[in-house]
Amino acid sequence: QVQLVESGGGLVQAGGSLRLSCAASGRTFSTYRMGWFRQASGKEREFVAAISRSGGSTYYPDSVKGRFTVSRDNAKNTVYLQMNSLKPEDTAVYYCAAGSSSGMGYRASTYNYWGQGTQVTVSS
Repeated sequence: QVQLVESGGGLVQAGGSLRLSCAASGRTFSTYRMGWFRQASGKEREFVAAISRSGGSTYYPDSVKGRFTVSRDNAKNTVYLQMNSLKPEDTAVYYCAAGSSSGMGYRASTYNYWGQGTQVTVSS
């Protein structure tokens, strides 16, 4: 089993940057592909980024491509989400997730473990 703890959220002005971190427990972190999702108030959970087990492949939806960058450090059991040029519509609770199945996974249902989330608020 994997436990995930996100950190790094907060309040930022539009155009600013934040870096989220997600620390994983256990010694099998490198065997999981990782993803970031977000959920705004009253909306469905939305895919934000995915990264392969080695970190060599990443995947983003058009809404964040070019602004967000996902990375991982398997030695530190941590995955990161660097968010630049933030917009008010990026305001949401951000979750990291770990998946054991194959593929990159933009569907939330393909992830086995989830963190508790961290709030990101972007003011205009």
